Amino acid sequence: MAKEPFQATMKETSLELKFPGQAERDDQPIAGFSTRRNGVSQTPFSSLNLGFHVPDDAKDVLANRQILADDIGQPLSKWVVGEQIHGSSLVKITSKDQGRGTTDHHDAIPAVDGLYTDDRSVLLTALYADCVPLYFYAPKENRVGLAHAGWKGTTKNIAGEMMEAWKQDGIKPEDIYVAIGPSIGKCCYEVNDSVIDHVKVLCLNTDSLFEQTSNEKYQLDLKSVNRELLLKAGVQRSHLSISHYCTSCSNLFFSHRRENGKTGRMMAYIGLGEV
Repeated sequence: MAKEPFQATMKETSLELKFPGQAERDDQPIAGFSTRRNGVSQTPFSSLNLGFHVPDDAKDVLANRQILADDIGQPLSKWVVGEQIHGSSLVKITSKDQGRGTTDHHDAIPAVDGLYTDDRSVLLTALYADCVPLYFYAPKENRVGLAHAGWKGTTKNIAGEMMEAWKQDGIKPEDIYVAIGPSIGKCCYEVNDSVIDHVKVLCLNTDSLFEQTSNEKYQLDLKSVNRELLLKAGVQRSHLSISHYCTSCSNLFFSHRRENGKTGRMMAYIGLGEV
C-alpha cells in the first residue's frame, strides 16, 4: 500500500500534504486538509468547523479559521474561498482576490468549484464534509490548483477540466502532480442507480469503481473515479497519490453522511507560499 500523503501536524488542526516525488523540494507548496479537532464550535459543529454556510455561530467559525491560519502560518488576508455549487467551473486567482470569502461566505468567488493560481500572495481554500478534494501542482510552472469534487462535480469531470485549463496554458499533463485528499470511501458511500448512471457516462473501466449491493443501491468509490479521470487526462501514475482516510469512518473528520447533514466542514488549502 502506498504511503499516506497526508500526515498529522503537531496540533492536529490539519494534515499536511506532501506531493509524490516532491518531498525533497525546498519550494514544496503549503498544502493540507483540516481536521475537526481543537476548535471552538459547539455540538453538532464541534469543534473546528470552518464553514460559514452551515448554521454555526459565525464568530466561532471565524475564530476557527484564525486558529488554522495561525497553525499553518498563512494569514486570513491571503485566503480565497469559492462558493462551491457542485459544478465544474474554474477561476484563475490573482492577488486582487485576496480575502474573498474569508470572513463572509457571501463574498466568496461566485459559482465556482475549482481555483488555481500562479500567484504566491494567495492561499486557495475549499470546504468539505465527505466530497473529494483534488490538489494540483505544476512545479516547473509554479502553479497550484484545488477542486471540490462531490459526485456531481466528479461526473462533470472537474478533474479533467482543471487539466485541460492548464494544458491550454502550455502546461504538459506529464508535468502535473495531483493528490486526492481525505473523503468518504467506498466502504461508506451508498448511492442509487441514478448516480451510477452518471458514472457510466464517463466511459471508464467501472469494474472496481462501484459494487451493486441491491437492485437500486451501490457502493461507489469516488476517489477512484477521480483517479481514473486524472489518468485519462494524462497524469502519470507516479505523480498521483490518494489518501487512505475515509471521512465517514474516522472521527478525525466531519461527515455529512455519517452525521445526517448536521455537521461542520473541513478545509483543503494550497498555496505557493512567499518567495
